[in-house]
Amino acid sequence: MPTVAARRYAKAVFELAQQDGSIEAWERRLTEIRELFADPKLATVLSNPTIPTEQREAIIAESPRLFDDEGTNLARLLIESGRIGEAPAIEDEFQRLADEAAGRVRATVTTAIELERGDRDRVQEGLAKRLNKEVRLSVVVDPRIIGGLKLQYGDRVVDASVAERLQQLRRRLAAT
Repeated sequence: MPTVAARRYAKAVFELAQQDGSIEAWERRLTEIRELFADPKLATVLSNPTIPTEQREAIIAESPRLFDDEGTNLARLLIESGRIGEAPAIEDEFQRLADEAAGRVRATVTTAIELERGDRDRVQEGLAKRLNKEVRLSVVVDPRIIGGLKLQYGDRVVDASVAERLQQLRRRLAAT
């Protein structure tokens, strides 16, 4: 769940991207910023308050991963405000806003074994038909669910896994 700050940053960037018609460019910038800030050594330096902000910002401006001006400005703003750890949440929230504006929904299906392409397509098409939206489906394999599947989209979760059914059975037996 993104923080309030991450939502604010993402919304501001999204509104700017919408005005400029540069949503895809901002998606790339946010991914690059997240990846750069994910480097533990660099993150330690960039979040170190004993190093002057100007020096920390200069590291980004002179980075071999040169961002364009907009990307550099956002990275500097996150450094200045002490929010480099928010980069993944900002990217996620931005993507959610972009999907919502485009009439798309992201969904995750979790299964005990890898889904075959046909099964994956059926899940994606069925959900798209049900929601009347384009669905971008990602698949996660988690053997702990034993069998069946767990589907998550937006704030909804449909858990039709064997593990969940066993848990329900345990609860009913414990209640009697």
